[in-house]
Amino acid sequence: MAKDEINAFLGSGTDYQGKLNFQGAVRIDGNFNGEVESEGTLVVGKEARVEGVLKVGQLVLSGKVHGEVYASEKAVLHKTANLQGNLVTPVLVVEEGAVLEGRVTMSSTPSEAGEPENQEIS
Repeated sequence: MAKDEINAFLGSGTDYQGKLNFQGAVRIDGNFNGEVESEGTLVVGKEARVEGVLKVGQLVLSGKVHGEVYASEKAVLHKTANLQGNLVTPVLVVEEGAVLEGRVTMSSTPSEAGEPENQEIS
């Protein structure tokens, strides 16, 4: 499997609630409310709306996210991105036009960023 290959696709016009765990890459184009946990890449499409706690390796955002985001490797906000909430990541790429409302902490260690280490999300 290629590194950029999408493992799962949550299409537009669909609503999901709950907890999402995955390996590799997942793309969301619909509505998702809940928790996402992975060392892989989460791609949030232009029409997508995601609400909750996201703990991922990489976040590629083109749609809307409302909540807490922990991207252990990198977060990329494209020009159509809208992030409302706190973001913790060591590398941040923001295109002109993206909206980011909240606190940004550029840290590679969870404890420095205020995230509880090895604690279950509740």
